[in-house]
Amino acid sequence: MKKFSVLLICAVIAMVMTACNGESENASSESKNEVSVWFHTSKETAEAKAMQDIVDQFNEENENGYTAKMEFIPRSGSGGGYEDKINAALTTDSLPDVLTLDGPNTAAYAKSGIIAPVGDYISNKDDLLPSIIEQGTYNDKLYAVGYSESSVGIFYNKQMLKDAGVDLSTLPTVEDPWTWKEFKELAATLTEEYDVPAVEMGLDTKSEWLMYAFTPFLWSQGGNIVNDEKTKATGTFNSDKSVQAMNFVQDLVAEGYTTKTPVEKGFQTGKYPLKLTGSWTIAEMANSYPDVEYGVMPYPTSPDTNELVSPSGAWQYAMAASTEKKEAAGAFIDFMTKPENLKKISLENSVLPASKSIIDEVKQEVSPQMQVLIEQNAKSGHARPVLPEYPQVSRVFQQTILDLTYPDKNDDIQKLLDQKAKEIDKALE
Repeated sequence: MKKFSVLLICAVIAMVMTACNGESENASSESKNEVSVWFHTSKETAEAKAMQDIVDQFNEENENGYTAKMEFIPRSGSGGGYEDKINAALTTDSLPDVLTLDGPNTAAYAKSGIIAPVGDYISNKDDLLPSIIEQGTYNDKLYAVGYSESSVGIFYNKQMLKDAGVDLSTLPTVEDPWTWKEFKELAATLTEEYDVPAVEMGLDTKSEWLMYAFTPFLWSQGGNIVNDEKTKATGTFNSDKSVQAMNFVQDLVAEGYTTKTPVEKGFQTGKYPLKLTGSWTIAEMANSYPDVEYGVMPYPTSPDTNELVSPSGAWQYAMAASTEKKEAAGAFIDFMTKPENLKKISLENSVLPASKSIIDEVKQEVSPQMQVLIEQNAKSGHARPVLPEYPQVSRVFQQTILDLTYPDKNDDIQKLLDQKAKEIDKALE
């Protein structure tokens, strides 16, 4: 009997150990196939909910048994929160397999070895907008893939323009844009009619907005911030073309067509007839100012080139260089950026589409104002410079725009740009 009891106990122990080993192997297999993902917004946002729906679909459909687990980490107002957690993870080597990052950060993350190239995993690269490829590429390798786009246009109050005698049928379109000269003529008419600066341009803040919204004027003139080798600004940022573009910006302030001290919500409340702003304002107008009838015009172009250029850029998916699950992470990013999933993000989060094949489908389901920005972005979207030193370069450009808003102190634009070019050169050293 005693011998039987011992044998029974041994058998039970063996069964338990076998079961535990089986569970351990299953858990290990699941862990090996599960991709960790950090996303930069609160899980309550429309963007996050749409993302989670697509992730759930990935988890159900992936043929290799790969799954993904999302962690939503909101950014704070100063850009902290999410970024703080990324920085902390870098010091402890605890980054997720996949993370999101803003377009201008691509080069710095890639150069530092934080993210790995993903181009070999993306099946629809040819369908992605050129601006998406441009912002995600560093040293000729695709490191990140944007899942949406953004753009900026000239928003206008239809009734205010009509009351000023403007024929709305003559306003510019993406197919037939306007020049800086024509823009200033309209601004002069409206400024005289309403005795206020005609267009609010966001000149009251030193932020990334100034880099994002004002570089298209430079690019339309044929200018740039740094040379093609991305090694120097002197000779480029202080070129004749750059001087002409910055002179146009300064003239808008000097002639009273815009202001560096705008009334808050001035366009939305009927104070200003025009506003330089982005796609995000469309949702604001629909939710908070539904009675305002407004339209959107494309960027004005340099009269020397007539080239329409508009800003672009958004958040992207990237693979951590430290991940040991490259195939699974690559499959996840590829799935999240397939056309049907990019369409879902565009429609549910009210953002511009990132791929060419869904443009017509998305346009059929959005407002006329959003249609203009989608068309403009597809035709003329231009990514910000992909530079490891981007934050420093952006700050210099922002200060350049702010300095231009004081014409009495900075009437010599060539001198100003000579100085700023040297500051950028120092950042690039």
